[in-house]
Amino acid sequence: MTREERIQALKAAAKERILILDGAMGTMIQRYRLDEAGYRGDRFKDHGHDLKGNNDLLVLSQPKIISEIHNAYFEAGADIAETNTFNAQAISQADYGLEDIAYELNVAGAKLARAAADAWTAKTPNNPRFVAGAIGPTNRTASISPDVNNPGFRNVSFGALVEAYATQTRGLIDGGADTILIETVFDTLNAKAAGYAVEQVFDELGVHLPIMISGTITDLSGRNLSGQTPEAFWYSMQHLKPFSIGLNCSFGAAQLRPSVDEMARVADTLVSVYPNAGLPNEMGKYDETPEFMAGLLEEWAKDGLINIVGGCCGTTPDHIRAIAAAVSKYPPRQLPEVEHKLRLSGLEPFVHG
Repeated sequence: MTREERIQALKAAAKERILILDGAMGTMIQRYRLDEAGYRGDRFKDHGHDLKGNNDLLVLSQPKIISEIHNAYFEAGADIAETNTFNAQAISQADYGLEDIAYELNVAGAKLARAAADAWTAKTPNNPRFVAGAIGPTNRTASISPDVNNPGFRNVSFGALVEAYATQTRGLIDGGADTILIETVFDTLNAKAAGYAVEQVFDELGVHLPIMISGTITDLSGRNLSGQTPEAFWYSMQHLKPFSIGLNCSFGAAQLRPSVDEMARVADTLVSVYPNAGLPNEMGKYDETPEFMAGLLEEWAKDGLINIVGGCCGTTPDHIRAIAAAVSKYPPRQLPEVEHKLRLSGLEPFVHG
């Protein structure tokens, strides 16, 4: 299939059923218990910075591991695999002295996911698999000062974010991604920089992929870190005409539901959700079992809230298998007919008329 054919197949599938996104990459990587040498591989064995914990680098130093994880999620029932590129942009990679290979990381990450998706599509042609090019929020925030004594200070500029995201997007497209997923958005201004960069690259390359956007709620107030409610966040992102809007990470499904309810009510596009397997316990582990988590998300599907569902931190192929089975008996959420009004966003939404 060409990329255009895959995109059309993705849109068609979304009309027929709830699509399944994969689960946590980091959780699965931890199972391999890689040490510093494991992260370095042969190519980076003499690199001058510590590299343990740089999961994105594994697309180059341990590609077999990343391929195994993609295949495990597809085997469990995932329709869409996220590339292992959450922090594969120059801003985050600068912590490891690897900002110069950001483009290469994204090409390699997309190619690994593409190869796994194509192999599974060949096995089941009536059930094609897709690749979402994952763009994380970076480790900087454009809206908030990291210095409590200087609230006007910023440690990153909008322009620097755009440049980093543009390089990442080019790599994901060149590597074969079907969609661009701007995810775990804690700062809406970062996401707007990502959206601007993505649209720039689309125009530059003459390629337009569906854009998926997923925010994250930082506490039980129901707001992201930059202070927006889910409805206001949607109005801030609506100009990108995304294929989907949703929430990920945050809490377990029970705590996240009110925010998803709010977004499902106002968004006239697909709604996605991929929560954590609960909150981490004292040992940093996640306690929600596949069966428990699937039971919660089944209620969301039953109530017509979701179009795309998967898992974030703490989830495994067993979680995705259980979730896929639980939601398979329900139709996807129907898009609401939203009355045309003036809709603006600050921290709160403003609707006039």
